[in-house]
Amino acid sequence: MNEILTSSLYALGYGVVGTVIMLLGYLITDLLTPGKLHKLIWEERNPNAILLVSANTLGAAIVVVSAILSSYSELGLGPGLLSATIFGLIGLVVMGLSFLLIDLITPGKISHMISNNEWHPATWVSATAHVSIALVVAAAIS
Repeated sequence: MNEILTSSLYALGYGVVGTVIMLLGYLITDLLTPGKLHKLIWEERNPNAILLVSANTLGAAIVVVSAILSSYSELGLGPGLLSATIFGLIGLVVMGLSFLLIDLITPGKISHMISNNEWHPATWVSATAHVSIALVVAAAIS
């Protein structure tokens, strides 16, 4: 019974950390793009915003899962949660920086293209960068 309680606490703790990291990823993406994402996605059904937020959420999840797998049994609950949080934040910062860097070196403003309702290839570049950066951070964690 003690093992079930301990495992339940781990699941709850890591679930909260993962949810917070993904929420922060959403908020960072919202700050980096013009307009409000909730309006772009749920009201305007903007495919560019949907793709970018989906890639960001997937990227954040990849980093958090890797952090959990690398810390779960070795560190214990408290240090494991701290490790997952730190690595998740690192992933979000690097993904945000990659968005800004791609926006800086490409013609036009990707952030404005993303808020456009018409599909734009630049959104795929940025979305792929989010997932790719997350995979690199996840590999560095393990």
